[in-house]
Amino acid sequence: MASGVLLCALCCSRCLAAAQHQHIEGSDAEQLGAVSFPTSCSPGVQASFERAVALLHSFEYNNADKRFKEIEQKDPGCAMAYWGDAMTFYHQLWDRPSKSAMEAGSHAIQKAQAIEGKTDRERGYIEATAEFFRNDERKTFETRAAVYSQALDKLHNRYPDDHEAAIFYALSLIASPQASDNDFAYRKKAVAVLNALLASEPNHPGIAHYIIHACDNPEMAKQGLAAARRYAQIAPASPHALHMPSHIFARLGLWQDDIQSNLASKAAAEKQSQTPSRLHAMDFLDYAYLQTGQDEKARAVEKEALSVRKQDFEAEMTPFFYHVQVHFPALLTLETRAWKDAEALQPPADAAPDFQAVTYWAQAVAAGHLKNLSEAQSAVEKYDAALEAVKKSTYAYVADEMATSHDEAHAWLALAQGNGPEGVRLLTHVAEEQDKVGKGEVELPAREMLADMLLQLNRPEEALAQYTLSLKTDPNRFNSLYGAARAAELCHQLDVAKSYYMLLLTNCNDGAGSDRPELTHAKEQLRLGLSAG
Repeated sequence: MASGVLLCALCCSRCLAAAQHQHIEGSDAEQLGAVSFPTSCSPGVQASFERAVALLHSFEYNNADKRFKEIEQKDPGCAMAYWGDAMTFYHQLWDRPSKSAMEAGSHAIQKAQAIEGKTDRERGYIEATAEFFRNDERKTFETRAAVYSQALDKLHNRYPDDHEAAIFYALSLIASPQASDNDFAYRKKAVAVLNALLASEPNHPGIAHYIIHACDNPEMAKQGLAAARRYAQIAPASPHALHMPSHIFARLGLWQDDIQSNLASKAAAEKQSQTPSRLHAMDFLDYAYLQTGQDEKARAVEKEALSVRKQDFEAEMTPFFYHVQVHFPALLTLETRAWKDAEALQPPADAAPDFQAVTYWAQAVAAGHLKNLSEAQSAVEKYDAALEAVKKSTYAYVADEMATSHDEAHAWLALAQGNGPEGVRLLTHVAEEQDKVGKGEVELPAREMLADMLLQLNRPEEALAQYTLSLKTDPNRFNSLYGAARAAELCHQLDVAKSYYMLLLTNCNDGAGSDRPELTHAKEQLRLGLSAG
């Protein structure tokens, strides 16, 4: 929803943490990669401690918490077990800790401080985490994150041979509120720190994982491809590790790799009874199927996702239920250009305003395409009301994430009102922001929307230029390839149109098993072009 939110757009940060509620059991639990983290705890818990840290590096927070608590029982004097316990409540790339999570993290780190680490190095880890959880209502989330990162920086510099300090420091840089600012300086620094360790620790789960996250933007995505191909091999017991490569595959338009990654993650999540993890993989799977014209498979994914009942989620994970209910229908109808169906969508009556806003956004986009002024006006009014409700809520920070969809909804309303220049202006602004920091992996690009609008305004030359730019940041998207071909056709640039149609058909297995009219048109145009030649 927000440009710069690089995890999963149309999926607010309140629900991302719910996607990893793990129950890894049996021998698969050991397939989590290799972590070496010496401590002064009893030798009998050292292996278990390193397994817990490996879980932490793959964001398997619940299982890591369980393992750390087991260590506390076996070795009550192990201060680092309480440090690890506290770290499971700080989900750095997913969400801001709730009040209860802050209290739990604070309680755990205070125990670690009371026991006190037996070495200066251990005390450094404990104090760094204590900086984040310290009881001080004057400190904002941003301040806490910054102070925590600074403390890790000092620890890393003091113990340059401690790889864990370097790896956790790199994660703190990626999680920084400034991570997408200044030409990705924080992310690039994190990648430099991680790459320096890669040769000596090729099987470390955190190194590959965090390189993927750092490179999860259009500018750096290619740098993350090797790590993406490696991470699933390092930690195949983790559904999250099996899924994470698809963040890079989606950025690069590698749809078959994307599909295989999320099929594997979905299967692992099903085996381990992880409903939110399964749905998170299905979110990416649905998107990849749509980009390759496999609409029936996409509809099957949507049907399966929507069939999951609210009671199948634990209380703290219900936001993810609502994300599924609004996101999957919006994605399917908009990607397949089923404007009437998108216009008719309705959000769950009991969903929070930020989730209802996703449906209103989809309605506005669809109504704008249909130039249905009354529906567009109604959708935007509801969207704006939902946004105001979010600003007054306990999760007001989510309003910042809604800036993109707000401007997109208003842009399509402007088109419906006959004010094309205003619609173009709004979408141009959003597209320029996304050029810098990227969009969410399963989100419609604003620049593609801009090109669509220019095509509606009978400005095909400008539309072609915008589709071309969109394909640079979001390669191989179905609608951008088709839109570029149609725009080129209208501009009588037949060779350009042919190249885009051919690429579209290549991505879609020559349209085998697909009923998309765009693919039928592409085949017909190529047949006519070849006949004329």
